[in-house]
Amino acid sequence: VILAERSMRIGDSVRVDTFEGRITDINARYTVIRSLAGREAIVPNETLITSRVENLSLADPRVWQSTVVSVAYDSDVEQVTRLLLDAASSPTRVLKDPAPSVAMTAFGADGLEFTVGYWIADPENGQNNLKSEINHAILRSFRAHGIEIPFPQRVMHVVNPAPPPPIAPV
Repeated sequence: VILAERSMRIGDSVRVDTFEGRITDINARYTVIRSLAGREAIVPNETLITSRVENLSLADPRVWQSTVVSVAYDSDVEQVTRLLLDAASSPTRVLKDPAPSVAMTAFGADGLEFTVGYWIADPENGQNNLKSEINHAILRSFRAHGIEIPFPQRVMHVVNPAPPPPIAPV
């Protein structure tokens, strides 16, 4: 049925329950799905017919990724946006169309939060390695331009503190 309907083909990225990967083989009784981490699942074809299966590449093989970064509240938002776009646009694996995007997504407890989004067409070549490359580029750029990534800060309020014990004479 799977082969006849062509709802799934070798090379498609799919998600079955909580397992996600690329189809590497389709047999009469089972289908082999290999995760990006290298694990393989042998899934009975009956499961693929009777369960919900997301074919992530049936219509479009491109994948959207994002990374979130915080900056100090006194940072120049326009400069931060430009630097983030430059960092996300520099790797060759990042698609130019649609272009990377940057949005200030939250007023965080420790700083302004920005989400950098970008599209790739080759998730089988790894996703974390590309995210790491972009994060490194962001860090280098921020350091070169004096943009602060804030450390978490907490304020403690002490209510009715006990007086310190008297110091005994020596």
